[in-house]
Amino acid sequence: MTTTILNKESSPLAIQWSWWLLMILAAGLLLSMYSNVFDVYEIGIVIFSAVSLGLLGQNWPGFRVHIAVVTGLSLAGIQLYGNNLTSAESSFLLNYILSSQSAIMWMSTLYVMATAAYFTGLFAQSAFVEKVGSALTWSATTMGIVGLMVRWRESYLMGDDIGYVPVSNLYEVFILFAVITALLYLFYERRFRTRALGGFVLLVISAAVAFLLWYAFDRNAADIQPLVPALQSYWMKIHVPANFVGYGAFAMAAMIGVAYLLTSWARDKQSKGVMAKVMPDLLVMEDLMYKAIALGFAFFTVATVLGALWAAEAWGGYWSWDPKETWALIVWLNYAAWLHMRMIKGWHGRPMAWWAIIGLFVTLFAFLGVNMFLGGLHSYGEL
Repeated sequence: MTTTILNKESSPLAIQWSWWLLMILAAGLLLSMYSNVFDVYEIGIVIFSAVSLGLLGQNWPGFRVHIAVVTGLSLAGIQLYGNNLTSAESSFLLNYILSSQSAIMWMSTLYVMATAAYFTGLFAQSAFVEKVGSALTWSATTMGIVGLMVRWRESYLMGDDIGYVPVSNLYEVFILFAVITALLYLFYERRFRTRALGGFVLLVISAAVAFLLWYAFDRNAADIQPLVPALQSYWMKIHVPANFVGYGAFAMAAMIGVAYLLTSWARDKQSKGVMAKVMPDLLVMEDLMYKAIALGFAFFTVATVLGALWAAEAWGGYWSWDPKETWALIVWLNYAAWLHMRMIKGWHGRPMAWWAIIGLFVTLFAFLGVNMFLGGLHSYGEL
């Protein structure tokens, strides 16, 4: 049995200061270049993003490399397009790597490969293969974010009145879900120094990829379409990403719950198998479930408040008991109760793992089921 410990490594102070200086310069460059078109909300988003990236990259070398590569590839794709959307037809890099659809296909392939590598490394007890899984996950996440960045530019090349931040439909938010969940996992993978949970978390990402591919090929969902009027709002730029940090964290907690149950059953039976021997300590998995749900709950709460403000602007009221709003409240109450029972009542172990798993299905219905079966004012992403 492997007991993991928290990673207390810190980057050298010079690297930290250099990283912060780079984020400040990047934010300053954006604000100076686009000050004539940015409104106060977009200026706030740029500043918030710079601070967030600075904090994440301060002691996380992998994230710094990731951001540098994403920036380089995204700028390369945007530069290759120039002002002509048809440039992809004559550019090998755009056609096969850097156009949004190509990058997202790479993302999908790499996530499935990462899932296989993590499980192979786990059951073969090969640290090297597990490292390959981490590398593939980083690569997939990079390509996913590059795909979103380039798609953003592609939408504007179709027309200034069409351009938008690509977080508006099911196709785009499934990509967002995949990359956010992967980044959350990669953060905790480094923090807890264990890759044994990688395959479990990547399973839910691979499931999202499977849906994404079906949706893209069967419904032509990858096509860029003009936004409906209700989505042409600055609130969308902050409400949707905050929501999906919550969804990603809840999904990760549920998959860790699956790993927790399998490991606890194996150890109860005093099994000599892989699950009993190489999985992290049960207390570590409990702690990771708790941290993921606490993080997700915080972001989901912020997203719900932002959604209410958006509703007040779009529909004239903060709350209308629309099916999506009602189920968002159910999700919020579910995880509020989970945290209450954990923090106040001291519940732990298998009941909390089962609860985290069931919570994922509640969240999934709130996210997809409402669109499929209940409709309402939020039915912008119908299947």
